Amino acid sequence: MYSPKNYSMYSLFKILFLLVLTSPGYTQQIAGKWVGEIQIQENSLTIVFNIVDSPEGLLTEMDSPDQGVTGITASRSMFKDDSLCIEISELGIRYNGRMESKHKIVGEFLQAGQKFLLNLSKTKSLEKKINRPQEPKRPLPYLEEEVSFVNKTDNIVLKGTLTIPPEANKHPAVVLISGSGPQNRNEEILNHKPFLVIADYLTRNGIAVLRFDDRGFAESEGVHGNANSYDFSKDAEAGFQFLRTRPEIDPLNIGLIGHSEGGMIAPMIASRNDQVKFIVLLAGTGIRGDKIILLQSELIGRVNGASENDLAKSKLLAQGAFELVAKATSNSELKIDLRQYFNEVDSTKAEIPSGLSYAQLVEQYVGTFSSPWMTYFLTYDPKLALEKVKCPVLALNGERDLQVPAKINLEAIELALLRGGNTKSKLLEFPNLNHLFQECRTGAPSEYGELEQTIAPFVLEELSNWIHEKIK
Repeated sequence: MYSPKNYSMYSLFKILFLLVLTSPGYTQQIAGKWVGEIQIQENSLTIVFNIVDSPEGLLTEMDSPDQGVTGITASRSMFKDDSLCIEISELGIRYNGRMESKHKIVGEFLQAGQKFLLNLSKTKSLEKKINRPQEPKRPLPYLEEEVSFVNKTDNIVLKGTLTIPPEANKHPAVVLISGSGPQNRNEEILNHKPFLVIADYLTRNGIAVLRFDDRGFAESEGVHGNANSYDFSKDAEAGFQFLRTRPEIDPLNIGLIGHSEGGMIAPMIASRNDQVKFIVLLAGTGIRGDKIILLQSELIGRVNGASENDLAKSKLLAQGAFELVAKATSNSELKIDLRQYFNEVDSTKAEIPSGLSYAQLVEQYVGTFSSPWMTYFLTYDPKLALEKVKCPVLALNGERDLQVPAKINLEAIELALLRGGNTKSKLLEFPNLNHLFQECRTGAPSEYGELEQTIAPFVLEELSNWIHEKIK
C-alpha cells in the first residue's frame, strides 16, 4: 500500500512525473545504457541508467526493471573529468560515480540517508529471469477489449482493459481499484501484476472485470500528483458507470474490488452510490491515515532491523509533522509550519544523504507532507464512509501484512459496518500472507519481488465464490 510516497527503497521508483532539466558535460563516452545492482540486505535491485547525448547536454532516464518501472527522468546529469553525477531531486536520489574504463563506472547510489554501492557496466546484462506462473498465457478463453471512459466531473479520459466471459448473456462485473502511488491497470509492482491475475481468474469464472490506468499514468489523462483519494474515487466511479452502459454487463450486479488505498476508496463510492451491488476490500484500511503510516513504519522498520530507539525517534518526529497537517487551515500555512518544524530538528543528528544539504532535505520533507495526497490521507478516517455502506462487504487481509496490519484494521472495519447497521459483511484474516496476499516468510516488502506467487490461489477462490453468492 501505501508506502506513504516517502523514503523507502521499495516504493521510491513509483513516482514517475518529474521535470526534465539538463546540464552540459563531456558526453561522448558516457552515452549509452548502464546497468548495475544494489544490494538491500539479502535482496538485489537492478538499476538502469539510459544516458543520451543531446544538443542541450545529457538526458538521463532511470529504470527499475525488477519493479516493472521505466522512464524516471533525472533532474540533473553531469559528466566531467571522468566523474558522473545523476540526480532525481524529487525522490532525493543521487548517483556519484567515476569511470574506470569505457565499460565500467564505480560509484554510490544515495537516497534519503541510505547509501548503496552501485557499480555500472555498459556491456554486461544483469537481467534476471523472472518466473510469474500465474500470469495468463494466450490465447485467452474470454474476450479482451481496450476501453476508455470519462470522469465527467474532472474531464479526464481514463483508459483500461475490459475482460468479458465468452457466453452470450449479461454478466456480473467488477471494477478494480488500485493502491497508492501511480499504478497501471495491472497494479504492477516488482514484476508482479496482481490485477492481471485477479482479472484473469474472475473472468474465467464468469465475472467481467474492468481495470484501468490511474489518472496521469500510463495511458490515462490527468495529473496524478495533484490528486487525492477522493479524486481517485471519482475516477473509479466513472468506471462503474461506464460498465452500466455496456450491453454485455448486468447493470444490477456490478461491484468494486479495491486493494490497499483502493480498499479505502471502494467504501467511499458505495457510501454515496446505492447502485453498487457489493464491495471487496483487499487489505483495506479501517483506521485513520496517520495511524496507518505510524504502524507501517514501525513494523517494516523492525523487520528490517531498526533499533527500538531509532523507531521511537522516527515516530516522534512523524507525529509532530502529522499534528501540523491536522491543524493547518491552508497549504501555504502548512508549508511554513512544516519548514519551521523540521528546521528546529537538530541537523547534526539528522541522516542527510551525501550531496544534499540539510536545507534541501527539509524542503523535500515539506513537499512530501504538504502534498494533496498526503494531507488528505493523513486526516481521512475510513469509518465515516464504512458506517454508510449498506451493500455486502468482503474484507480480506493477510496475517503478515506490515503495510495495513490485519487485526487492527479488520476490527475497525467490522465495528464501523455494524455501527451503520450493516450485517452483510464477511471478514477474513489469512495466515502467512503479506500485503499482496502472497504466501511469505516475514511479510517484508523486500520479499515481494523474490516470491514467484503473485496472489495465493485460495484468495482468488474466496473472491470468486463470495461474489457469486452475492449476485444470486
